Amino acid sequence: MKVAIVGGGGLRTPLIIYGLAQAQADLGTTEVSLFDIDEPRLNVIARLCREILRGSGNPFEIRVTTDLEQAASGSAFVLNSIRVGGMAARARDERIAIEHGLAGQETTGPGGAAMALRTLPVTLAHARIIEAVARDAWFINFTNPAGLITQALTQNTALKVIGICDTPSELFHSIATGLGEPQHEMTFDYAGLNHLGWVRRVSLRGEDITERILEDSGLLRHLYPAELFEPELIQTLRLIPTEYLFFYYGQRRAYENQLRAGASRGEELSRLNAALFEELERQNGEDGLATYTAYLMRRNSSYMKLEGQAGSTFTPLGQCHDPFATATGYHRIALQVMRGLLSDWPREIVVNIPNGDSVPDLFPDDIVEVPCTIDRDGAHPKPVGTLPESVRGLVQSVKAYERTLIHAAASGSSRVANLALLEYPIIGQWELGREILHSLCKNDSQFLAYLH
Repeated sequence: MKVAIVGGGGLRTPLIIYGLAQAQADLGTTEVSLFDIDEPRLNVIARLCREILRGSGNPFEIRVTTDLEQAASGSAFVLNSIRVGGMAARARDERIAIEHGLAGQETTGPGGAAMALRTLPVTLAHARIIEAVARDAWFINFTNPAGLITQALTQNTALKVIGICDTPSELFHSIATGLGEPQHEMTFDYAGLNHLGWVRRVSLRGEDITERILEDSGLLRHLYPAELFEPELIQTLRLIPTEYLFFYYGQRRAYENQLRAGASRGEELSRLNAALFEELERQNGEDGLATYTAYLMRRNSSYMKLEGQAGSTFTPLGQCHDPFATATGYHRIALQVMRGLLSDWPREIVVNIPNGDSVPDLFPDDIVEVPCTIDRDGAHPKPVGTLPESVRGLVQSVKAYERTLIHAAASGSSRVANLALLEYPIIGQWELGREILHSLCKNDSQFLAYLH
């Protein structure tokens, strides 16, 4: 079985390769083709991947290419994980958001809108090539903003698309760990959109323990990488939000913390990534995996600290979890989905998929993030019912913004893009939206080509 990774020069790729090697008995991978337009970076990442495979007995071959048609041809799975414009574009988007009085973040707010507008034309162009050479492949989308990109792909291509994100599984894992209970004995009633979802009910061995969790303020404080939500908020809402709701419920605090820190997460990661690749180039293939692992530990230990507490607190490496051995992560979700699609035994996973009648408050073709049964025929969303009134309007507004932004990217209309930002609850102002779009066009020539 051949697997193609679009954006193979990305920093998630070695984790995916490790996961594919570990799952060799189930998946039978024979070749992984890494595609990226940045050939020097691609070669650095490929060296790490081959180092991982040597430790696993070289179960399959790694190929690298800057030709997407060659990479995708004959693939059973295409994993899509691109960042158009690189980390520099993310840092620039987030800085523009901060300059306009909003938190800078890559998937929400102005940064998320900018990333979507920059990414959609490229992703759809890639999809047309993949349709021609691997029409029957499963296209698994990691690319952010994942729900919005997945919606554009399902509505504008014939590819078999499933969007994935590790945010729900991270929250489930945190709840189970906080309770000291095995996660496989728990079930989680979850619903929403990508980076806009909530746990509504938790059961342990068939018993509803939601109230027990909500009453435990100490547990609620430690469910997230930083103290993002006051327990009183969660207890009043009667829902447990995923961490990205912080950029809705705590937008002002996130913005003020970024001001105090003097940076956004994108700017912080730009420095970390530059140091990583400089070190990997210097080592020229020796001890690269140890350097990469230490980088991931440092990156993961600082996640959400800047936005949540005005600075990055790096955990000492000796106290960090091994990123290859963690129970969660994008590579874990991808492998679960791939196993499900190849197995005779269905499994339940939260993914991003067309709604159907799962959430009655949204259109059937809207992409939602809900528990799905995954088997050889694909992902089948489970009915989750009407959303609670306290979050229903927010979900509907964000989905309206996503639909309109996709239309803006397809038409190239700056007015339609401005309308999308007006519909978006984080921005919600016509003049502010226009100023943001003007700044994006002024600072990034790609936007001038996309919008008129």
